[in-house]
Amino acid sequence: MTGTDAPAWPQCGHLDTGERCRGRSVGSYTACLAHLNNAERAAHLASLSPGADLDHRGTPFTQSLLDELLAPLRDPGSGRARVGEASFDEVRFTGDAELEGIDFGGFCSFASAVFGGGVYVREVHAGGDFRLGAAQVAEDVWLDDTEVDGDVWFYETRIKGTLRFCVREVGGSAVFKGMTCTDAYFSGVRVCGVASFGGAAIDGEAAFDGTVFEDGADFEEIRITGRACFDGTQVHQGRACFNRADIGGDIFFDEAHFAAEATFDEATIGGDLSFFGARLEAGVGFLRAVFQRTARIGPLVCPGTVDFSDAVFEAAVTLEAAARKVCFRRTRWASTAALRLRYAEVDLTDAVVEFPVTVVGRPRQFVSPEGKVIAEPGLTDDRVRVTSVKGVDAAHLVLADVDLTECLFVEAVHLDQLRLEGRCVLAPPPGGLRWIRRRTLAEEHHWRAIWYGGGWTPAPPGVETHEPAVLAPVYRQLRKALEDGRNEPGAADFYYGEMEMRRHDATASLGERTLLRLYWALSGYGLRATRALAWLVLAMTATVLAMMLWGLPQADPDPVSAGTTDGHRVTLTTKKPAPVNPEGPYTRRLSSARFEKSVRVVVNSVIFRASGQDLTTTGMYVEMTARLVEPGLLGLAILAVRSRVKR
Repeated sequence: MTGTDAPAWPQCGHLDTGERCRGRSVGSYTACLAHLNNAERAAHLASLSPGADLDHRGTPFTQSLLDELLAPLRDPGSGRARVGEASFDEVRFTGDAELEGIDFGGFCSFASAVFGGGVYVREVHAGGDFRLGAAQVAEDVWLDDTEVDGDVWFYETRIKGTLRFCVREVGGSAVFKGMTCTDAYFSGVRVCGVASFGGAAIDGEAAFDGTVFEDGADFEEIRITGRACFDGTQVHQGRACFNRADIGGDIFFDEAHFAAEATFDEATIGGDLSFFGARLEAGVGFLRAVFQRTARIGPLVCPGTVDFSDAVFEAAVTLEAAARKVCFRRTRWASTAALRLRYAEVDLTDAVVEFPVTVVGRPRQFVSPEGKVIAEPGLTDDRVRVTSVKGVDAAHLVLADVDLTECLFVEAVHLDQLRLEGRCVLAPPPGGLRWIRRRTLAEEHHWRAIWYGGGWTPAPPGVETHEPAVLAPVYRQLRKALEDGRNEPGAADFYYGEMEMRRHDATASLGERTLLRLYWALSGYGLRATRALAWLVLAMTATVLAMMLWGLPQADPDPVSAGTTDGHRVTLTTKKPAPVNPEGPYTRRLSSARFEKSVRVVVNSVIFRASGQDLTTTGMYVEMTARLVEPGLLGLAILAVRSRVKR
């Protein structure tokens, strides 16, 4: 307690400007150390010896008074002061306070102390806790070459200058919750317990490079106006929590090591995030984080999940990451973004893409600024697999060199404006002669797995299976996207998928489905040249046989002339007998001569030319049918070839 509240210790009776001194009275005296007369103070100091406890709570101090107090506690051999437990809560220091060469056998507490200058602690060893909680320091606080066996408390400490916490080791916890200072340096510190900086406010930069946190680090709601350096920081157990942190500058995690999860949920980040050579053995979360002026994140290597769900990128950003999974569910990009990924399973469900966002599968390993290749331990599958673009407005989305085998497209909008560049792999149908080789959507696999079983991939748990009526428009939009990109051959598979879904659409009319079945059977929707050619060869073969057996007459009829003679004038009438149907066994009709004539008739019918061959009535109808069917089959074959080679 402070102010007019009565202290919890025997109070000094000295009155200063009408107020009673809050200092603790010394021994049997009625005054604190500062207000003892010279004889009383000398007598009290003479009673002290190395290792004595000190209790001077609330006492006004100067550096000279502190030195006078510590003088009888110094070991004559080493010159170091040996103190038992030291309680300096609520002391008032005029000017700087220097504690040098002191060994505290127990705790050392300066809770709620007020320092008119700076606090400089050098070569101090605290066998218990070291507390500066709720203290007010007008200038800097330096702890150099110091070691604390217990806890360190800077809870709600107000430092108007710089905190330089160069403590070799903290045996217990380090609590800096609610602390404020200008700059803070914690380089090379080892904290054996939990480190907590929750709610701390640092108005300049903060450096934690080389710091070791054995049992987790809590930076929740910390505010750092400038940059923050965590190069070489190690968190061995427990997570590193930066939730709701507000960091105005760049953050460096180069060569850092996080054995457990690191979270930046709801954090506000105003600069770049560098992870060169960092070892992130678990996941990294940026849920609902806001990146205000972030231009670059990474290269980030993580064998777990990197989660940017609900995050907001307000500026153009380049993200480089090699991870098992990268999640962008409901992520919003308010500017352009380049996502260069390796190994990752990418989820873009319900992402908001307001400007061009490119997802690229990077084939090469990331390198450091010095050109050193960055290792990628724990990552084996080098494919970048986009698993979902559901709910995405794909008008500004570019996917390049990614695997779309498992990608869910249903519910995405403006898929006709999606850009697929490089080598984007989609799922093939099962092997075997039954299924045509083509690129198919994962949603078609899910539907066919129910109806056709083996070979088709069923829907994962929690994923809805969609009917052909839903899938046909998806194929149609993807087809248009490739056609607009001048990739006609690539669009052919999506056209085939669209027609397949229309053929299986139970809501379509029977007539439409029958026509589509015929179109599919004859030529694979005008995309399978071999099928159309096979039907053409079959139709021509059947036509040739029909001509040989029934279409060609028994023999080619010769013209017969008949006339009258009237004087010198002769009138002749030429008539051609009707062709005689062939007779005799069928084996006699299958001669080479009749085969040659039949082939000539059939080939001419395919190209709409008259063969000039006399035919029987049956042959005439066979030829008319051939002229109707066979050129159409030839046209389908040509169309199929064109669809695969068109530029």
